[in-house]
Amino acid sequence: MLLTTMGVVIGERVYGENDKFVDIFTKDYGIIEVTVKGGRKLNSKNYAATSLFSYSKFCVRKRGERYYLNSSEIENTFYNLRLDIKKLALASYFAELLKYTVLSYDSDESYEFILKLLLNTLYYLEKGSHNIMLLKSIFEFRLLSEIGLIPNLIGCSVCNAYSHSKMHFNIQDGKLYCDNCFSGNDGYNTIIINESTLSALRHISLSDMNVLFNIKVSDKLLDELNKITDRYTYAHINRSFKTLEYFKNIS
Repeated sequence: MLLTTMGVVIGERVYGENDKFVDIFTKDYGIIEVTVKGGRKLNSKNYAATSLFSYSKFCVRKRGERYYLNSSEIENTFYNLRLDIKKLALASYFAELLKYTVLSYDSDESYEFILKLLLNTLYYLEKGSHNIMLLKSIFEFRLLSEIGLIPNLIGCSVCNAYSHSKMHFNIQDGKLYCDNCFSGNDGYNTIIINESTLSALRHISLSDMNVLFNIKVSDKLLDELNKITDRYTYAHINRSFKTLEYFKNIS
């Protein structure tokens, strides 16, 4: 059976002398592992299209549960990501996070939005037009929102108040509480967030793709935002990633 789909290479492994396996995140089938015959040869017609982070059109043949590359047509290599160690490290974290979450929280719904999220994040990361830490917060928080781990940020979970002078966000249960309704329990998992930070979190988790990246924050707000999305991701994924640890070390 021949299948054609668009996707981004988010992982690759050596297989034999000249072959390799690639993990491709596709808009139609989620993540598929594809065998690329001769894919490690520099003169291979599929070399560029199957390189890490390349966005390409893939035609694959499915035999049983295995996929084999038939042909490929490259759209964007995101080559310049490889020229900056911080950008490469962050892109690698995105790929690792995506592989873990999508495989763990698989669904029958279209993966098209998540693919657009990945492509836009890689585009702005390569271009350098957005703060690298802002891109990290946008990608991880929106990805979790798309796979069913979206927090309830519309208003207080008790009285539905949209805003208050002091709002409490429970990292573990993803719920928001105004100061009047907050019981004071579970203080370790609950943090106080200001109105600007809450607005940024709402924008990231709820905005349409065409305006998702149209967000500007101060350095102070960005630091708080990053700490929240970092804690939220760890709390709900419940594991660390070597690529993230490396990115933090070099940053």
